[in-house]
Amino acid sequence: MPRPLGELEDAVMTRVWQWNRPVTVREVLEDLQRERTIAYTTVMTVMDNLHQKGWVRREQEGRAYRYAAVSTRAAYSAALMHEAWSASDNLAAALVDFFGMMSPEEGEALRDALRVVQVSGVRPDVPER
Repeated sequence: MPRPLGELEDAVMTRVWQWNRPVTVREVLEDLQRERTIAYTTVMTVMDNLHQKGWVRREQEGRAYRYAAVSTRAAYSAALMHEAWSASDNLAAALVDFFGMMSPEEGEALRDALRVVQVSGVRPDVPER
């Protein structure tokens, strides 16, 4: 499990995930500049770091690179949840507390996800105790 993204890494990856296509540093820069003052070299460094960490792949196009996400935001979120949950010394209690924090909408999303898992036959490989 990779470490959680930093604030600027997350801002960049959010755009890459939302746009769902290969993007240039310039495109990300221009969008980020709507919210904050930021230099081209800063965005370029962050995107290069994301490439080095395996979050994005890149292909050269002329003198620039186009960057594309390696996985989805959903997969990233799932990995973070799994990492946090597996760090607990009482898995059942952690889940109970987590479910207690859910909004009604989140609870409905959980029920929908469980229905999808049941219908599709996808079952996690959970060892018997």
